[in-house]
Amino acid sequence: MNIIENNGNLILDKVSDFELSNVFDCGQCFRWDRVSDNAYIGIACQKVLLIEKTDDRLILYNTTSDDYERIWRNYFDFNRDYNEIKSVLSPDSILAEAIRFGNGIRILNQEPFETLISFIISASNNIPRIKGIISRLCENFGDEISYMGKTYYTFPTAERLAKETLETLSVIRAGFRDKYIIDAAQKVVSGEINLDDIRLMPTADAKSELMKIKGVGSKVADCALLFGFGKCDCFPTDVWIKRIMEYCYFENKEVTLKQIAAYAADNFGKYGGFAQQYLFYWARENKIGV
Repeated sequence: MNIIENNGNLILDKVSDFELSNVFDCGQCFRWDRVSDNAYIGIACQKVLLIEKTDDRLILYNTTSDDYERIWRNYFDFNRDYNEIKSVLSPDSILAEAIRFGNGIRILNQEPFETLISFIISASNNIPRIKGIISRLCENFGDEISYMGKTYYTFPTAERLAKETLETLSVIRAGFRDKYIIDAAQKVVSGEINLDDIRLMPTADAKSELMKIKGVGSKVADCALLFGFGKCDCFPTDVWIKRIMEYCYFENKEVTLKQIAAYAADNFGKYGGFAQQYLFYWARENKIGV
């Protein structure tokens, strides 16, 4: 991949395994919006980024080579060899088909606190409503940043949210999740939950630690760990994934979440999170297992 800096933008040539819609519309992030057939705009890491793709060329607008090395290289997972992942998972014929369909999916390395709060909000919710709640959270409690004459908002810090009350947080219209957001923020600020330590823990220990937060069950913890803490062996299982796994791997018989987790660990191993993303996107778009 070649990188050229040009007037406050970056041109990345010969980019492989990166399809915008497959990355931004696969359920892992909630602050990226399509602005055209080949471009998305998002707010991440206190920055506004417009990203455009034509063939194997990416253009990152409103950034620098320093930002790329400090933020975007890791955020977009450019250090990872996706060919290796596909080659390990593709002997499974079902995954091979899912990978062909979802080629270009990447797992973003998002900020841990933002990811934790976002997936607390996601519980028993749909993507448009999740995005709306997060947008209101940022507008009311984040900091303003501007790009091309428009105002955007950063994701609020744990310190800011820890000071809020159920009354002040009600403006985001998250319902019962308000108390979970406050609890998570307060536990992080007090040090009861140390996000840096969680990143370094074995996955099982990290999951147990996150589940000390009110409103963080198995699925929310797995999503936060996969998308915010680099725990790529996590295999988040919601209703969709349960149906897909039963349909594809258990002869359409009902099984427990524990059985699904065991199957994923045994068969997908350290790439469980990637397998989950390929399967989820493929099945959702093709209504498989519905």
